[in-house]
Amino acid sequence: MNSFFERRYIIAGIFITIFIILLARLFYIQIIDDRYTQYANNNVRRQNILYPARGPILDRNGKVLVQNKPFYDIMVTPKQVKPFDTAEFCKLLGIDRVGFDKRWAKAMKYSPTLSSPFEKQIPAQAFASIQERLSEFPGFDSSTIYLRAYPDSVAAQFLGYIGEVTDRDIKRSQGYFHPGEYIGVTGVEKSYDAVLRGQRGVQNLIVDARGKSKGHYENGLFDTAAVAGQRLMSSLEINIQKLGEQLMHNKVGSIVAIEPSTGEILCYVSSPTYDPNLMVGRERGNNAAKLYQDPFDPFLIRPIQARYPPGSSFKPLSALIALQEGIITPQTTYYCPGVYHAGNHPVKCFHNEAHGTVDLSSAVAKSCNGYFSMVFQRLLDHDGVKQMEATFTNWRADVNKFGLGSKLGVDMPGESRGNLPTPLHYDNMYKAGGWHSSTIISLAIGQGELAVTPLQMANLECTIANHGYFYKPHLIKAIGAENIIKKEYTERNYVGIDSQYFEPVIDGMQAVVENGTAVRSKIPGIVMCGKTGTAQTNGEDHSVFVAFAPRDHPKIAIAVVVENSGEGADWAAPIASFIVEKYLKGSISTRESGITPEYFENANKLPDLSYKLKAKTADSLKKVKKDSLLKLQNSKTASRKNKKDTSNKYFAVQIKNKKR
Repeated sequence: MNSFFERRYIIAGIFITIFIILLARLFYIQIIDDRYTQYANNNVRRQNILYPARGPILDRNGKVLVQNKPFYDIMVTPKQVKPFDTAEFCKLLGIDRVGFDKRWAKAMKYSPTLSSPFEKQIPAQAFASIQERLSEFPGFDSSTIYLRAYPDSVAAQFLGYIGEVTDRDIKRSQGYFHPGEYIGVTGVEKSYDAVLRGQRGVQNLIVDARGKSKGHYENGLFDTAAVAGQRLMSSLEINIQKLGEQLMHNKVGSIVAIEPSTGEILCYVSSPTYDPNLMVGRERGNNAAKLYQDPFDPFLIRPIQARYPPGSSFKPLSALIALQEGIITPQTTYYCPGVYHAGNHPVKCFHNEAHGTVDLSSAVAKSCNGYFSMVFQRLLDHDGVKQMEATFTNWRADVNKFGLGSKLGVDMPGESRGNLPTPLHYDNMYKAGGWHSSTIISLAIGQGELAVTPLQMANLECTIANHGYFYKPHLIKAIGAENIIKKEYTERNYVGIDSQYFEPVIDGMQAVVENGTAVRSKIPGIVMCGKTGTAQTNGEDHSVFVAFAPRDHPKIAIAVVVENSGEGADWAAPIASFIVEKYLKGSISTRESGITPEYFENANKLPDLSYKLKAKTADSLKKVKKDSLLKLQNSKTASRKNKKDTSNKYFAVQIKNKKR
């Protein structure tokens, strides 16, 4: 009897234990673990991500530079796919079985239960026929995306392009981005991506067993609308942008024009350029591959990434510093015999031209190398040879205030700081105390180790035009419907030069255009102040011209570089003058010199790359020779080692035999 009661309690205990375990498991499944809820919901509910249209980009007058065009992605959720006619599905999408298998494997790798892109960027016209039959293939649905379209096909390097997010982008976003979404890759699209992309929405739908939509879940209570990206109003003036790209056709170089009173960039040409529409659609990869193979590198953003010796365009800067330091006055004269001797370093004037007696203004007008070399030496030798490094450091700091040797902070990714050499650089070249003003005299005329970007050149002209200050250059002047302007773009950056010292420099720059080296580029009815430059390189010299206009109340400052095309007066100056006149007058008048925009548009000044190929070949030969010598040395070393090893073995054997 007692054993019966004991067994009853044991059996009851077992049932109670099982009941508690089942109850706990049920609680875990229904309350804690949401996987089964998700599976159940997925059988009747579909969640669609609503992607907003990216914000448009306009020029300064409201002309659309970038707009949106709808495309469609076919999405797949592998877990929801039922058996279907694969051949018919491939025919519908226009792919083969191998392509289908690759796409399927990629989707499975991403997630069997989450939706991911299967076929991307289908145009609206092609999607219409696909949409009619998509319900026949459970597990597949569509998603609308908006890609960019460029009505005028201009300013590719400024606008940049968008691309599908990479695994790295997804990781950086901490899960915000998903495969198949798009992000700004270069240009303004990248700099202002957070503003342009807007906010995604979510749509919850109820579907039947075949995957057909039966309406919104809970009447759309949990749906959220997509919020379109904000518009950007750029500072570009599309008419001079188009003209600039036409004038730089079949040339390598850059044009940057800035409004001195605001820092707004009016023209931003990088040549060679490309049609930005090539970076949209299903042929984007093939088009990009061809552009990457172009030896002139159209993806290089030359206004902010190319670095050039400024040449004669740099000469006024050291003179302004010397004026501020009291080293010279506007009346300081120098007799130019055609060559200036800085120690053992002769500095010749262009074509060995002897300018005679010149003061500051006439030296600027005649671009006298000797005068500015004299100014540079006086400036650096002022405190004596022993203080050379400290004096040079001060000079370098003064130059840096003009925005050279550092990033200006333009609202574009990838800006270069150029190169403004440091004392340490010369210590490494000549050892500490082994260099003097005569050693680095080439800096006086914008050569040597000095390198600047076209943006820095144009910004220097803004500083001169404003008599001592500049606004940070920028490409976006207003954001959104409220036309928000960043505060940093409204602040003046002073360079530490009194305004009175700019007049003699500007007098000389006006003379350059009125009756000097750039006289052919004189604009009827407009007083333009400029400076030609011929920057020396390994190949043919770069043609450089910087200017601002009009002299009183300047509205535009400009820098033009045409690579490997000779003197600044021949190419860069005329191109700049056409841009300036088009902006100020809306048209281009007949010139006394007879130059026309059509001549420069049709001229081909693409550099000869043979010297670069020769240099590359020479470097390759040197490398081959070096590798051969290294192999020979290694072979000899190995041979000696083998002999040594053999002899050691021989002696070891002899010793062993002797011991025996």
